[in-house]
Amino acid sequence: MNIGDVAQKAGLPPKTIRYYEDIGLITPLRDTNGYRVFRDSDLHKLAFLGRARALGFTIEDCRTLLALYEDNTRASADVKDLAQAHLEKIENKIEQLQSMRDTLSELVHSCAGDNRPDCPILSDLATGQH
Repeated sequence: MNIGDVAQKAGLPPKTIRYYEDIGLITPLRDTNGYRVFRDSDLHKLAFLGRARALGFTIEDCRTLLALYEDNTRASADVKDLAQAHLEKIENKIEQLQSMRDTLSELVHSCAGDNRPDCPILSDLATGQH
């Protein structure tokens, strides 16, 4: 398969596939003319990476996950530990976003939104108090 074919099948842009190759996550073969030739195993890795990235794993996490996936002697506990750490990061981010939403919602509701110049949103941004 060429890069266009594998990009379509994996659901990833060719630029992303080239990047994954540049950083060593995949290593497609090269034809005599220098073009990339992707095997089914490359397509499988790209789909794996696409799914992992969609779940928010970092590139380094993806590198670790791929290594674990390819290691038949791996302990599932290692995979679970990595996923658990990522889940905790997501939960912390959700808490931060909920706090941001609550604060911004309070500020929006406290602003009259009329023609007067006083605005609790700007006051809070300037001073941290409204």
